[in-house]
Amino acid sequence: MADNARAKRLADLIREVVAQKLQRGIKDPRLGSHVTITDTRVTGDLREATVFYTVYGDDEERAAAAAGLQSAKGVLRSAVGAAAGVKFTPSLTFVADALPDTAKTIEDLLDKARAKDAQVREVSAGATFAGDADPYRKPEDDEPADDPDADDPDADAADGHTAHGDGTGGDAAK
Repeated sequence: MADNARAKRLADLIREVVAQKLQRGIKDPRLGSHVTITDTRVTGDLREATVFYTVYGDDEERAAAAAGLQSAKGVLRSAVGAAAGVKFTPSLTFVADALPDTAKTIEDLLDKARAKDAQVREVSAGATFAGDADPYRKPEDDEPADDPDADDPDADAADGHTAHGDGTGGDAAK
């Protein structure tokens, strides 16, 4: 089994050779300048390579490019074998890269989020707080209100209740 550095170097070489061959060496009109090689991955045993590509165009052009790559697979593999100089030339598998579609989906979601944010800003433009502007308690809020009996400990005694300090309020002793 080969090391990862060797597989990475071979993958980079395959990407360059396939891109150059597509640009200059293959005369298939389906593989015009709108095919881009985005990434290449090689298995650890250096026997199989996956080549990721994108196609600038609509679904019909993507299907035509896929058929063109499939038909040019042998020529491309021969070019890779000549450039790589390895004992076994890896077999090539072409896979349409999903990155552009994923990027478009993310952009659409971000546009929706921006529209929702603008809508929320619009609705909240003239809004006020539901309660006070400052919802936090302050030390002056903890002081008792204007209760005349709050500071007078004898006020309970005037009502006929005595405070015993045992939490019963004096009524339990009667």
